[in-house]
Amino acid sequence: MHNEFDDIRPFAEGEVKQAVESLLADRQFSRMLKGFVPWMPSWMRNGLIRLVFIGVNSPLQFQLRFIKPVLKRILRKCSNGYTFAYTGIEPGPERYTFISNHRDIVLDSAILDLMLHEHKFPTTCEIAIGDNLLIYPWIKTLVKLNKAFTVKRGLSPRELFESSQKMSRYMHYAIQEKHENIWIAQREGRAKDSSDQTQESLLKMFAMAGEGSVIERLKELNIVPLSISYEYDPCDYLKAQEFQMKRDNPSFKKSKQDDLDNMKTGIFGQKGRIHYEALPCINTWLDELSEVPKTEVFAEIARRIDLQIHAGYQLFPGNYVALDLLNDTSNHTDKYTEADKKAFETYLQSRIDLVQVENKDEAFLRERILTMYANPVINKQKAQVI
Repeated sequence: MHNEFDDIRPFAEGEVKQAVESLLADRQFSRMLKGFVPWMPSWMRNGLIRLVFIGVNSPLQFQLRFIKPVLKRILRKCSNGYTFAYTGIEPGPERYTFISNHRDIVLDSAILDLMLHEHKFPTTCEIAIGDNLLIYPWIKTLVKLNKAFTVKRGLSPRELFESSQKMSRYMHYAIQEKHENIWIAQREGRAKDSSDQTQESLLKMFAMAGEGSVIERLKELNIVPLSISYEYDPCDYLKAQEFQMKRDNPSFKKSKQDDLDNMKTGIFGQKGRIHYEALPCINTWLDELSEVPKTEVFAEIARRIDLQIHAGYQLFPGNYVALDLLNDTSNHTDKYTEADKKAFETYLQSRIDLVQVENKDEAFLRERILTMYANPVINKQKAQVI
């Protein structure tokens, strides 16, 4: 392991036991565990966890022994099932950088890990996570046990440049030398309106390290666009609430508690059906860009990745209902029944009812939530036309 990455890398083999002990000694982590088994005294919970972790010496073993059963329990209670499709990649020796739209702070990467394991891929993903989400020491320890590496936020321009270089070097090292997969969101933060666009700056960061031309450096990462579709977004009303709060007070900023509430709601809220679609690796078309002017290369790569992600969406009846309600049309009635429409309208009002904000603007909130569910249809239709 290169020492230069110690401040951002996940835990390595041999560091897991001490990390688990620090978790068990953390009062906030103990309170979080109590939510799963409120009837069990803390001494018994900690004893059982120690038993569970006998023989666990690596983050992958930690994921399989601890994260996998917890995640499967959450998905049983909070979803109507999950599916995974992939074309152009296979569970062989190749490692991939999955770049995806961002639907949930915690679960996007965790569900991908579960799907990779269940489809016999040889390893899960190292996960890029912003340090702004590492609100408490136990969260930082837990995500590092879960193969997360840290993306530093809130830096000066010079610090950001140096941090980006290190991040790029680490990603190339993780793929080429550690033989790990990587998951990273296509942009910083979630798209509040579910219109997913890849940040060019992210692609520029990818190309800071590696050998050869920009195209050759990107090829080293084996970038795979990944499309994530939820039937229902548990945080839709929180996003709508934030839209109004920012509209009414442009200087509004979320607190640490807001971030924690978003994480809890995203994990334990109802999601309906979930679908992940891994699209072909961009190495299949990167060489086509050799004639594109250098100043336009990253914009063109971002555009093509977006088209793949948008084309990979799985759309649900509620998405089409939302688009028709938003535009006051009936253009997509072949995609849903009258019962689907009534169910979605009931769901929509129930989400608006959850919003807690001064001078609640129901018409604005309704438009915001409808837009979140309509945008995947709009973007997929555009992707299929091009």
